[in-house]
Amino acid sequence: MHFCHVTTFYPPYSFGGDAIGLQRLCHALARRGHRVTVICDLDAFYSLHHGAEPALSDEPAGIEVIRLRSKAGKFSSLLTQQLGTPIVHRGELRARLESADIDVINFHNVSLVGGAGVLAMGHAPKLYMAHEHWLVCPSHVLWRHNREPCNGRECLRCVLTFRRPPQLWRYTDALHRAAQGIDTFIAMSEFSRRKHLEFGFPFPMQVVPYLIPDADIQQSTTAAPVVTARPHARPYFLFVGRLEKIKGVDTILPAFTRYPDADLLIVGDGQERLPLEAQAAGDPRIKFLGRLPQEKLAQYYAHAIALIVPSVGFETFGLILLESFLQATPVIARRLGPFPEIVAAAEGGELFETTDELLAAMQRLQHDGERRARQGASGRAAVRRLWSESAVVPRYLDLATAAIERQRSTVNSVSNKRGRQS
Repeated sequence: MHFCHVTTFYPPYSFGGDAIGLQRLCHALARRGHRVTVICDLDAFYSLHHGAEPALSDEPAGIEVIRLRSKAGKFSSLLTQQLGTPIVHRGELRARLESADIDVINFHNVSLVGGAGVLAMGHAPKLYMAHEHWLVCPSHVLWRHNREPCNGRECLRCVLTFRRPPQLWRYTDALHRAAQGIDTFIAMSEFSRRKHLEFGFPFPMQVVPYLIPDADIQQSTTAAPVVTARPHARPYFLFVGRLEKIKGVDTILPAFTRYPDADLLIVGDGQERLPLEAQAAGDPRIKFLGRLPQEKLAQYYAHAIALIVPSVGFETFGLILLESFLQATPVIARRLGPFPEIVAAAEGGELFETTDELLAAMQRLQHDGERRARQGASGRAAVRRLWSESAVVPRYLDLATAAIERQRSTVNSVSNKRGRQS
């Protein structure tokens, strides 16, 4: 089949785990002989990116990446965000999506590449993967007023708190009308599916999680040299992710003033890095490592006592939990969002709400080697069983095939009806 994926961000022109998850899906499809086209938006990336130019690498055979860019730059993204439809790139998007040889169109994070308007483009069966909560939340993340998980709509005040201009199109039925043309909506977790329902999303959703490539699983189980060298002298716990308020790093720093037995290594960068470094000033056991390449990060996962996942907002999944499980490293995750279902399914870690619960979990995993080894082995086995490429891609292909068959059935039904009328 020929899949066309439409997304705002795609590596290396991206920021978070959703883009990595999409890239892994595309590579897995290509390995199975499918043809993949990805359409992403560089105007949107450069309107938000500050720093060095990303290093571009070649995509595997069978994958074509179309990177939209215009002289309008940031203004192009602003128009899409405000009007809920592509303006500058409308012609190219329509021409690409209406190509007769596309079998399935899969929309992802379309907030700045086309908004609701792009969902109506194209004639092939359409899937939508909800990597964020954009379908029900103008700020995408159900993080109200930039301070708390959202348990009730205060959208206008909230977007103003985020210093974003209100999207007037969201007060129309534009998104609902566009969504009616989507054959299948896909949530990344059962939790995210329930949240969409809770916030009034009227269409049913299937659940297809992120995946870990089979080759990565095979490599992790053969003790590859990349993860054998210990990267830090003292015992340590690990955090990996963007340094933003919603990730909750500030909530775990006080625990380490009460826990002298291990260090905290923080991998990632973001707008909260300077405030976090100021908060941790004077504690040599809390270290900020910045961003690390994936191959180097495997070392840090492999030798950590546990990965700490303290997010205080409603995430849609938690790809970093799988990365930790892959290295047989348990996780200590906040009892919030999708983390309880992932930890329970894997039997690969501990949950916490309070600082005392976090400290108790750290103590257990550091000083009970048998418990840590058992949870680590269980997490790794669960990755192969539940989140491997071999487990996830067939579920995705089943949904795509069903969408194609439904469209064919509808077309045949209409043709037969017209034939009888004539």
